[in-house]
Amino acid sequence: MFSVSIIALLCGWFLDLLFGDPAWLPHPIVAFGKWIGFWEHRLNHGSRRKLKGALFALITIILVFALTWLLLNKLIPLIDIALLPEGGGVVEGGLSILLVFFCLAGHTLRREVRDVFLALDRSLDEGRRQVARIVGRDTAHLTAQEVRTAALETLAENLSDGVVAPLFWYALLGVPGMLTYKMINTLDSMIGYRTERYRDFGCWAARIDDVANFIPARLTAFLIVSSSLRMSNLTFVKKYGRHHASPNSGFPEAALAGILDCRFGGTHDYFGEAVVKPYIGDNPRPLTTADLHTSLRVCFLVEVLAVVLTAFAVAI
Repeated sequence: MFSVSIIALLCGWFLDLLFGDPAWLPHPIVAFGKWIGFWEHRLNHGSRRKLKGALFALITIILVFALTWLLLNKLIPLIDIALLPEGGGVVEGGLSILLVFFCLAGHTLRREVRDVFLALDRSLDEGRRQVARIVGRDTAHLTAQEVRTAALETLAENLSDGVVAPLFWYALLGVPGMLTYKMINTLDSMIGYRTERYRDFGCWAARIDDVANFIPARLTAFLIVSSSLRMSNLTFVKKYGRHHASPNSGFPEAALAGILDCRFGGTHDYFGEAVVKPYIGDNPRPLTTADLHTSLRVCFLVEVLAVVLTAFAVAI
């Protein structure tokens, strides 16, 4: 008989496969972003920015885990008993499914990357505007090749951040761990930059995200290579995985670049400042729609493998 944790995992994942992130549905990640933005504007100035950023990140992360754990383990069970004394667990299970659904982003990721290629087929300006939805770099002057590269880099990186890492933390710490990971990742995506504004305030958020993603990023790379049935690409990942400003993002990107036999990376502008990224791979060939289809197929197979592995880990 399946446990509640496995049922929540499979049902939440199935909902993500069907619906992605509906625009009409209130999303906790949006609330996370508003929380971070509110406090960043009030704390990120004056002296001791690094200390203020560290305390803000740590307190925020602890609060998310503690509140989620208390909600699922103390408050919701009381509501369950009050509503259904003979068959409690319905509200807890339903909320767990909903939170798993919110924490997974496979469907939306694939759709957004596909939309970049479709927009680029219409015009370069449309492609630039579309890719700006999913990358942090300045996109106004990107070439068509750079737009496609940015989209596929994001697909590989966010396969880890948006699918494998949440599942990894679900296997370890359940829904509270999964939701806390999403806050860690949101903190990094909003304030974890090495720019003048965020260098001090966001450095702790960035380092915590590095720790949280250390194993998932490498697991994602291994699953990408495994799904292609070309284990020799592990040598490519070993060679290029560290060719990235991030200690983690280079591994899934290298795994996908190895499969496509292409080159990722290079210097790009973030918030008006040039950020140097070493190249991943050495074949600067033009990327095509065929590469998109290969990448989407591989990433979906990785998602299936990750869900199966998570269910197995929860079961044992």
